[in-house]
Amino acid sequence: MEQRLKPCVKRHGLLFTTMLSALLGVGVGVLVREYGSLSRLDRYYFSFPGEILMQMLKMVVLPLVFSSIITGVAALQSEASGRIGLRAVLYYLSTTIMATILGVVLVVTIKPGEPSHSTNVDLAGTSGKVSTVDAMLDLIRNMFPDNLVQACFQQVNMTVSMKDYKLVASYSDSINVLGIIVFSILFGLSIAKTGKQGRLLLELFKALNEATMKIVQIMMFYMPVGILFLIASKIIEVEDWNIFRKLGLYMLTVLVGLVIHSMVVLPLLYVLVVRRNPYKFAWGMAHALLTALMISSSSATLPVTLHCAEHNNRIDKRITRFMLPIGATINMDGAALYEAVAAVFIAQINNYALDFGQITTICITATAASTGAAGVPNAGMVSMIIVLSAVGLPINDVTLLLIVDWVLDRCRTAVNILGDAFGAGIVEKLSQKELEMTSFSFHSTTFQSLISDFFLLHSEKSVAPFGFCVYKNVTCQNERSAKPEHQSGPSGHFV
Repeated sequence: MEQRLKPCVKRHGLLFTTMLSALLGVGVGVLVREYGSLSRLDRYYFSFPGEILMQMLKMVVLPLVFSSIITGVAALQSEASGRIGLRAVLYYLSTTIMATILGVVLVVTIKPGEPSHSTNVDLAGTSGKVSTVDAMLDLIRNMFPDNLVQACFQQVNMTVSMKDYKLVASYSDSINVLGIIVFSILFGLSIAKTGKQGRLLLELFKALNEATMKIVQIMMFYMPVGILFLIASKIIEVEDWNIFRKLGLYMLTVLVGLVIHSMVVLPLLYVLVVRRNPYKFAWGMAHALLTALMISSSSATLPVTLHCAEHNNRIDKRITRFMLPIGATINMDGAALYEAVAAVFIAQINNYALDFGQITTICITATAASTGAAGVPNAGMVSMIIVLSAVGLPINDVTLLLIVDWVLDRCRTAVNILGDAFGAGIVEKLSQKELEMTSFSFHSTTFQSLISDFFLLHSEKSVAPFGFCVYKNVTCQNERSAKPEHQSGPSGHFV
């Protein structure tokens, strides 16, 4: 019994301690609120450990955005092959955008964080006199910053001059995440186009990406302490206890969005293209979905996802072993939906009025931030900070969501896995001619390097570039190159 418990505690220890710290934070906050009489200065001191956690997370936002997006885009371009790669990219992008829009529509319709009394409060750095057109122009301006260094700590906002009623550019003190994301995408594409000359630069950003996620992993050990004090200090400051009812509605909104996306949107796309029963296909992925619910990691679930897609749903291995490893990193439908809902929800509970331009910014930023999200526990906090920073929303309020995040994290991971599987089935159907005519096979250099780079790691559990988390007991293609063609790996995953 003890031998069984040790691996479980080792694997899920951070999850258990985070959940425990969230519960303790609620308890400590209620006790201090009821029986303690803290002054405003005492409250500041009490919240200091939580403030340090938020400072640590914000510290890694810039290197994480730069490195993950640049390496993800460059690797995708170099590993994609012709039309199949293009179809995969279009599928990933379209479904993620659909999920983000669905989340925004639901949260704006249900209004889980809507205050009992409404007083329109503008976000810092914006003006109520600026029209929707001006807000959209601000969005485009921030996508192409004239000073990349300035974009790391400021973004442009147009305000109306009261003297001559002209639009005047002003700058607000918040990271121009959108501009950095656009630059990173363009830079990644440029590296991919340079071929051999760009490999050295690509390896540099891969190393930066891996080092940044190592830093995030170290921060995770401090997270339970920071979360305890963040939640406790928030409860001490709460004046409206209705916030817990709002959190319940928020959780319901996210779950409804995930159900609609996974049970309606994705199956509908599959039916329109493949003309087969999507729910039978989803049942074939049941083992992978259950695994995702248990371990809450798309990357760690990848071996099971490959097995289910190839053996249960009979998808061509050239498609699965090309799309699924990439999809485990960049296709995050559930995460994009969750981040969009969470951002609008935080705006609602703070009584911030979001205009069309800001909602569009949330959609774009949530789509980009969910792409290449780090595959470490609770790293969703980092991507949430990116989305909130893009529109100037209070970052500290993200800690309120941690009370229910451990449940939603598992649900959105399962949706991510299902989206990857449906994508492989759709692209296989659309690529029948290419699969018949193409000369590349599973043993080609591209696929062999993709699989070997992914699985050939030195430890039992390692974090590879883009946040991949894999296990040593999964056999890679290189390890089996000396075996006969009919022989399989230890789990039968790779034939």
